[in-house]
Amino acid sequence: MRTDLLGLTTDSLAALTNRGLVKRAGKEAVPELRTDEDGTVHGDFPGGPATSLPTGGLDVASCTCGAIGVCRHVIAVILAYQRLSPEADADAGTAQEAASGAAKGTATGTEEAASIAVPRGVRGAASGAAPETAQGAPPRAASGAAPGVASGAAPGVASGAAPGVASGAAPGVASGAVRGVASGAAPGTVPGAVPGVASGSAPAAALWSPGQVTDEQLTARIGTRLMAAARRAERAGYTARIRRPTPADPVPQVELATATVRFLIPGDLGFVHTDSVAGSRDDVIALAVWAFRTADELHPDAPDVRVDVGGGAEEGAGSGLERALGLAGTVLREGAAHLGHGLDATIADVQRHLDGAGLRWPLLAVGDLAEQLAAYRDRAAHYRPEQLASHLAELHARHRAVTRPDATLRSSVLGTAEAAETPLRRARLEGLGCRVRGLGGQRFAEVYLAHADNAMVLVLRRRWDGDDDGAVLARRRIATSTLGALATGNLVTESAVRSASRTVRLATGRVAKSTVSPSRGDWGELPAPLVVTDYAALGRELDALPLRPVRPRVEAELVRVLAIAQVEAIWYAPGDQRLDAVITDSAGNPAVVRAVHSTAAPGRLDALAAVLAGEEGEPRFVSGVVGRGVVGGGVSGLGAGGHGAGGRGVGGLGAGGLGAGGLVVEPLGLAAGDRVIVPDLRPAGGGKLDLGADERPEPLAAVLADTRGLLAEAAHHGLAHLPSAFGDRLAAAAQRLSVLGLHRIARAVTAFAAARAHGSEEAAEQAWVDAYLRLEVALDLS
Repeated sequence: MRTDLLGLTTDSLAALTNRGLVKRAGKEAVPELRTDEDGTVHGDFPGGPATSLPTGGLDVASCTCGAIGVCRHVIAVILAYQRLSPEADADAGTAQEAASGAAKGTATGTEEAASIAVPRGVRGAASGAAPETAQGAPPRAASGAAPGVASGAAPGVASGAAPGVASGAAPGVASGAVRGVASGAAPGTVPGAVPGVASGSAPAAALWSPGQVTDEQLTARIGTRLMAAARRAERAGYTARIRRPTPADPVPQVELATATVRFLIPGDLGFVHTDSVAGSRDDVIALAVWAFRTADELHPDAPDVRVDVGGGAEEGAGSGLERALGLAGTVLREGAAHLGHGLDATIADVQRHLDGAGLRWPLLAVGDLAEQLAAYRDRAAHYRPEQLASHLAELHARHRAVTRPDATLRSSVLGTAEAAETPLRRARLEGLGCRVRGLGGQRFAEVYLAHADNAMVLVLRRRWDGDDDGAVLARRRIATSTLGALATGNLVTESAVRSASRTVRLATGRVAKSTVSPSRGDWGELPAPLVVTDYAALGRELDALPLRPVRPRVEAELVRVLAIAQVEAIWYAPGDQRLDAVITDSAGNPAVVRAVHSTAAPGRLDALAAVLAGEEGEPRFVSGVVGRGVVGGGVSGLGAGGHGAGGRGVGGLGAGGLGAGGLVVEPLGLAAGDRVIVPDLRPAGGGKLDLGADERPEPLAAVLADTRGLLAEAAHHGLAHLPSAFGDRLAAAAQRLSVLGLHRIARAVTAFAAARAHGSEEAAEQAWVDAYLRLEVALDLS
């Protein structure tokens, strides 16, 4: 019996091919099936092609129709094979007897089940035995069920029969049976894998882990060259997110920086799905298996866990950031105000070195540092001293994290051994909204796209010259569509290329393979990591994140879709030009939706207020960047994208009513009625907004923000060019911090003042880094 074919759901087949092909296959004529002794399934279509499916995955299937790759006839043979539930039951019973080595009696009613003829056109069976089933197993699925599925049963499982699994698990053998490898099985099939269990038994996925795959089987699957590439990545170390099977998603999967790997059929490497183009990064299969091995050893019971694999800090080894730290030291000593063009060649050299060493996250930090220096030199509006200082401190933080005695794994802090770009297979991306920003004489748009198969959000960026607002930009062309259609629709593409930081671009020359259709905003169907129904759980997730200066530089890391149970209040703070709204989940946990006016998106506030007030249908979801409220710095973790915060809402419902560090969402899009609305792409309206008070910020957050701004001035002017009164300002800031009980931060500021006055340049630089990092972390956690 081919339990691998029985375990393929329509979603699995769609992932391996595409959904349109599966739909067309379901309309094909029923083929005449026969099975060879080695397990190869043949399908002959009436007056049409002949198809063969050997063991080892869809890639080894063949068909005489002449199509390149997997065709609809291959899928049609699989669907027809899954309809043979009586014969599948018989083979499952035979497999159980062989595995246990003991004779098993047939279930009551075997003769009656055997008398139900195998569907016409089937010649032979894999086992060569007469069909037998459990009591009452019908030959066909109940009306309305998927092919081969009785009502409420998993594919290939008749009602009340025991050959498959309980709902949500892959079909396989009866309870307690273990599938062996059929004679002549293709390399990569794991002996002893448990493909399924009977209804009512423990799911197969709980009994099998991808970590059980041996290195020999991996080599047989991907070849020695890719195994060598995987070993190099393992030696450098990498971070992976493990998601074990659940009733809602019975497929184990591993999320890597540039690909997500899903093991569709337990024990069969022929049915491993990755979102990268076939053959381009098959080494990720080995990386995923090794990640599961590590998780099985360290966190055997965790359903969702991040693990560091391989690598390890070498004693006495440097970080590889020495040149970058030298650059950061020069900028800090001289300041952006005194550098001009003198560092361009040095910056280029540092970037080449980091790129060659595969240090992705420091490379991005140096790129942002260079952008801030260029912005000041060109007198651009997006220059921020705080951003410049943050990039300098980040380089030092990453260096310290991997060189201290209890060093963090290099891959998670430095982004080592990650491919710069990975072409994706046919991908379905759902628009979650758009952010429009204006910087000087340019407009920037960021479209946020949910990749449901991988439970992640990707970012598509575009830039235009001019001062057009979001409503005009919505009509601008991107590939074969428009900005507005991408932000509110569903994109199906074969030309997407994803970076290690989760930005995505549509490769030129292949745009014809991208289509966009409107979305109804059914965001509740997205996977759980992206959709938030419990705001309190989201808060705990944010609290458990690593510190921002050493986190992977992943775009849209904190973009989530929040389900809205109720809108409690909406108000406008005219002094800050900010709209706040309090929403709650089904348990009454609150969160603040916060947006600030921008000339690049003049309709943002009016559109947001109208949708949340129910003027365009019942608001069901809001997508946005989530974080903790930070006065003067926007939402925690937003960086340059953050906006001002501070006020409280009426009746104690605002951010102040939520307490310091309450959950805040910077909205990107909303689902209301049966459509998606993007506030940034709406024209300016004339709606009236309910006014709220512009209240003073919390004292704790205010003093932290003020002191951070003071230290950022040091990076702007340079330690060597600070005015004489700067020491007095540092002393006053330290005193304010001490009064509020922030003694460690106060001591760090005092130590910086002392090192600047009496120490060496290097001591002053290190003291500045210490103080600035403490301030940034305190603001992130406030």
